[in-house]
Amino acid sequence: QVQLEESGGGLVQAGGSLRLSCVASGSFFRVNEMGWYRQAPGKQREEVAIISAAHTTKYADFVQGRFAITRDIARNTVFMQMTDLKPEDTALYYCFASITSRSWGAAAAHWGQGTQVTVSS
Repeated sequence: QVQLEESGGGLVQAGGSLRLSCVASGSFFRVNEMGWYRQAPGKQREEVAIISAAHTTKYADFVQGRFAITRDIARNTVFMQMTDLKPEDTALYYCFASITSRSWGAAAAHWGQGTQVTVSS
């Protein structure tokens, strides 16, 4: 089966930086889009950033130029460099990947278990 392993979360002060990483492992045919979502207390899960297999990117409005998403195709890995973090960025951050497990199969969404980002004021 497919697993997504996240790392890089932690506790930082406002204005600080973190770099999140996520690697897809297991048996699959192709990794399509990858990205990051987050969920804060009292809020629904929201999209933060998405990167395609062609390295095109999309960011949520609240990112405001502070984050950068990249990927390593050969290593099935996605990264997100987060700078100028704010207390409102505090959330559980989930890795997302659209994966085709077999050449004849359909793509399916996969999720990591989440990595906590906490920003103190």
